[in-house]
Amino acid sequence: MVNSAKIIRVPLECPLAPVNRGAMAVIGNLDGIHLGHQELVYKAVAIAEKAGAPAAVVVFDPHPRKVFQPAAPPFILTQIETKARLLYRLGIDILYVLPFNDQLRTQTPETFVKHTLGEIMGLSGMITGTDFRFGAGRSGDVKALMRLATEAGMTAHAIEPVIAPGGEKFSSSNIRQALRDGHPEEAVRMLDRPFAIRGEVIEGKKLARTLDFPTANISLGDYVRPKYGVYAVTLIHDDQRHPGVANIGVRPTVDGATELLEVHMFQFEGDLYGETVEVELHSFLRPEEKFDGLDALKAQIAKDTANARQWHKTHTL
Repeated sequence: MVNSAKIIRVPLECPLAPVNRGAMAVIGNLDGIHLGHQELVYKAVAIAEKAGAPAAVVVFDPHPRKVFQPAAPPFILTQIETKARLLYRLGIDILYVLPFNDQLRTQTPETFVKHTLGEIMGLSGMITGTDFRFGAGRSGDVKALMRLATEAGMTAHAIEPVIAPGGEKFSSSNIRQALRDGHPEEAVRMLDRPFAIRGEVIEGKKLARTLDFPTANISLGDYVRPKYGVYAVTLIHDDQRHPGVANIGVRPTVDGATELLEVHMFQFEGDLYGETVEVELHSFLRPEEKFDGLDALKAQIAKDTANARQWHKTHTL
């Protein structure tokens, strides 16, 4: 069963096959796919339907910020695979992934539109926000995009940003800050869903088992780092939802160095090693702290588990 937009990693050296051409595409990384992004996508899907074209999104990998600010802390909200699934639910057929390498980032606005979007990808049109910038040194703006698209036989549409009630502009930066501040509920408000970390379950030191609280351990990878501490969470595996409690941080009582997401599920027996899971963050319960020995840590984990159980009991997801 198809539940994801088709991911096409675009080669910059040769045109895409005819079956993958002709799409009407939103251009932008859409990190998080928050409510503002969603409204842009809805409008793009309507434009594509009217034009009789497939609806698509064009993103860049790696994210340009990782290229221009390599020493910056991790900040990603959504991986490519997660974007493909979320976008499919919004009506997107294709997710084009452009390699953000030296060849692409040094292209002039003219080359990017006429060669990459036109000759290589064969887009029929494009949709962006009104603040869209492109080309080497971000030298191209929406006015240039409109002109270049017309010259290349494509259409171009610029959509005004979505403003939330109260005048707030939805932004990925605000979501990241909410998570860093320990406010996952605020992220939910802007995303219209819980923020989730997707990754492979890896082997840990198995210390949690000796404390009677076995955990599934997931690397944080390139994800933005939520505030270190304990959260009420849900782990999703094979479309099954498992309520639980998790710690994000460096585990100062037993390690103090390795960043990790550790999830204890209330009612789960089995082996998830090597499996890909998603962990939704619901509520921040307490900051991470160092305890005076394993007995004190075990007692606190029991309290955290009870608090997380109470959260799940009073919240319907």
